Parts: sequence; C-alpha cells; structure tokens
Amino acid sequence: MTELREIAMTSKVWPFEEARKLVKRFEKQPPEKGYALFETGYGPSGLPHIGTFGEVARTTMVRRAFETMSDIPTKLLCFSDDMDGLRKVPTNVPNQEQMAEDLHLPLTRVRDPFGTHDSFGAHNNARLRAFLDSYGFEYEFASSTDYYTSGQFDAALQRALERFDEIMAIMLPTLGPDRQASYSPFLPVSPKTGHVLQVPTLERNVEKGTIVYEEPDGERVEVPVTGGNVKLQWKPDWAMRWHALGVDYEMSGKDLIDSVTQAGKICRALGSPGPETLTYELFNDDKGQKISKSKGNGLSMEEWLTYASPESLAYFMYQKPKTAKRLYFDVIPKAVDEYHQQLRAYPDQDETARLNNPVWHIHGNSDVPQSDMVVPFAMLLNLASVSGAEEKETLWGFIRRYAPGAAPEANPQLDQAAGYAIRYYNDFVKPEKTFRQPTDAERAAILDLRERLAAWESGLDAEALQSEVFAVGKAHEIEPLRDWFKALYEVLLGQSQGPRFGGFVALYGVDETVALIDRALAN
Repeated sequence: MTELREIAMTSKVWPFEEARKLVKRFEKQPPEKGYALFETGYGPSGLPHIGTFGEVARTTMVRRAFETMSDIPTKLLCFSDDMDGLRKVPTNVPNQEQMAEDLHLPLTRVRDPFGTHDSFGAHNNARLRAFLDSYGFEYEFASSTDYYTSGQFDAALQRALERFDEIMAIMLPTLGPDRQASYSPFLPVSPKTGHVLQVPTLERNVEKGTIVYEEPDGERVEVPVTGGNVKLQWKPDWAMRWHALGVDYEMSGKDLIDSVTQAGKICRALGSPGPETLTYELFNDDKGQKISKSKGNGLSMEEWLTYASPESLAYFMYQKPKTAKRLYFDVIPKAVDEYHQQLRAYPDQDETARLNNPVWHIHGNSDVPQSDMVVPFAMLLNLASVSGAEEKETLWGFIRRYAPGAAPEANPQLDQAAGYAIRYYNDFVKPEKTFRQPTDAERAAILDLRERLAAWESGLDAEALQSEVFAVGKAHEIEPLRDWFKALYEVLLGQSQGPRFGGFVALYGVDETVALIDRALAN
C-alpha cells in the first residue's frame, strides 16, 4: 500500500470517510460489473439549480477519494428523472399557459417553453449537461425516458411486477388512508392522452408482464410494464434503478431521508443490497427558506459564475455537507478568498495536510493550481467601491502600483476576479451602500488618521499602515477597538464590514485615502 493510500485510509475529512464505506463494501470481492458505480439524480421539473451542481461535485469528491484508496475502476452516472409527469407549472419559466396545457405529460413530452429544444425535459437536461461539461466533470448522462423506452429496465420492471405484493407491503404503511386506496407502484402512461396516470392497478399478470388499470373515462386498459408503457412511482423507481444498474453509492438531501429508507427496503425486496448513502443538509436562501427549483429562489449556477469562479463554488460545496448553510450572494466573496487561502497553503504542506486540504478534493492530487491572487477578492470589492471603477483596467492601475510584478497575463485568476468584483459591486454592494456621519469622537480619530497619512513616508507597507491605523484607535480610546474599524468602514466606505484597513490603504494609495477622508468628512 502506498504512503498516499495509507494516509487516505486514516484521514478524518468527510470524502475519505465516505469512500471507506465502499472500500469495506468490496473487501470480500470486487463488484461483478467490474466497476464501482456512483450515481447522482436530477429531477428536471424546474431549471437546474446550484444544489444539483453541489451533488455532482460532492459525489465526485467521494469518487476521487475512493480511487485513492482502491484500484477498482469507477463510473459516475448522472441520471435524469425526465419521464416523470409535470405536476405543476414552474413559476420561473415563460409560456405559463402552454405549460399548464401540458400538465401530467412526461417531462420529455412537455413542450419547451423556451422554444430551443424538443421538450422541457430536454431543455433542462441540456442546461445541466452544458454546465457540468464546462466545469470538466467526468460523468455519463442517463435519461429515464431513454432507459425505460429502450428496454434497459425491462428485466427490473418484470422483477418489480413479480414482487408487487412485497413492494405494496413496504409502501402502504407510509401512506395515508386515501393514498393507500389508490396507490400502485406502477404509473401507466396513457395511450389516449400521454399522461402519466396515478391510478390503482386492478389486475396484474406476471406471466404476460402486464397490468390492468382504468382510464379516467372508465375504460379498462391492459399494458405491458416494459418498453416505456409505465413508469414506477418515485420510491420504487429509485429502488429499481439501484437494483437494475447496481448502484454502489448515492448521496441525497435531508428531505429524502424517508425515500432512502423505503427505497432501500424495496431494493432489497428486488434482490439487491442497495448503495452506500450520505444524507446532506439542504441549502437555504437569505431568508432561511429552502431553495426550490420551481420557486427559483436562492442562487442558480449561472448567477454564481457571473460573480466568481466555479472553483470557488466547489469550495463552498466541500464545506461541511451535513451542516445547513445559507446560499445567497453574500457568501461569494468569503468563498473566493478562503479558496485562494487554501491554494496558497497547499505547496508547503506535507502529504497528510494536502489530503485534508479542500483544494485536493476539488482538483485532484496532480491538478491543484497555484494562486496568483496577490489582492483578496474582498479588497477588490472595496477598491471598486471607492474608485467607482466600471472596467477592470481601472482596478489594474491600483494593483500594479501595489504589486509591481502583477499583470493580467501573469495573474489570470486575479484578472478574472477583477472583472467579477466590478460586476458584484455594481449589482449588490453599490445599491446597499449607506454612509453615515461620524460621532465627534470618531471624527477626531479620523482626522488624526488623516494627518498621520498625510505625513506618511514609509511607502505602501500594508502591515505598517495597519499598525498606524490601530495606533490611532488606541490613542483615541475607542473601545472595543473593532468599533474603530467599523466606523472607518461605515463613514468612508458606506458598509459595516471591510478588509484589513492598512491593506486597503496600501492598495488604494495613501494620498488617495487622504482625499477619501476629506470627501467623507466634508459630505
């Protein structure tokens, strides 16, 4: 066993802890199919959202950890439940009336409200794949419609028909009286309307592989359970997929705990052990409400990537998957700067520390890049604020003076971040800026700082400048001292939080900061 593998086998970070479940799973014998199958599921009833990306990113982290521990090949399958019937019209898509006309049709038969694809399901699948491809995930995409209609699930569906009573015995106790009366694991796709029907199974013929149900108009219809003529209810469908494909690992959100439990029972009834699982906490929006695809609240993948790199998003996803986190625009700057802090630490770390570093799990052992962010993202935001920059070239004028060796060509991450900072500032910071007048004590301290900066002759040493700012607060006995820095941010920058002020002065310029103080106190 290599040193890297030995370290991985004892690491306490969550991807390795999850991967060890699979190592134990295959201790006696490797998987018969020849590889360990990781799966992620996607319900394309609404536009893809950031949680979908998070599930694929986190599963990839576990997959990468497992590959460090084992020589067994792996595969990641991204499975879209696009044969589900459209149950309600998402509020964040156009052509609402047209969508309402297509209710209850499989998502791959619902007309695309955007007019760019053959169906709504195809549109959302394409958006998901385009993003995953742009990030560079290694995966295979699977469509529920394709698997049902091509016959890939036929043997498993026949098995489900044979184990109908066992499935009903598992599901019925979890349902209310009304639902029990009409429940069937099989949902016929009506040959008359194309609708996915929630109707009881009146008869079943295991030898013929058929069920009989009643259409809404009262006609009794017999259909095969194979060939895409029916699909399974959600929990039996998930279990059938685990059984048919031999899924070894799948994670899911806290809202699906009961689904995992029942699907696991059904999978065992079908004759398979089911996968290893992880339950992660859900993301909330800035109001603490659960993010919903149909509501369109929270952040989309596209929105995050308008203001920051995909690597920063992956870093956010890595952090404590079992802890609930709010996912809204304010988390972006912190994620960007913490990601680059980890990048800067990585080259000097030993192998154990590297395996515990989030960037190893984001990039892999051989692909961790070096950070060229000589200016933190939070500082770029403040620089955009006080300079009124509309183009990143304006920021580069300050950056070059602060770090003479920096340039867009030599610092592509910083150059990209400068563009992100201007967009983020104009869209989110600028509309919320609120300046206030200083108190008399604060005004005296700020004037003292102004005079000290006007006489400053020690260059753009960020630490020396920070010490000088600190000394002013102490000299004027502003307690607690953090209130002094808060006053500087609120009076000079129009916000209650900010970067290390000495670093900001070094970047913006001493003379420019003096002028900034003059403008703030005169206004």
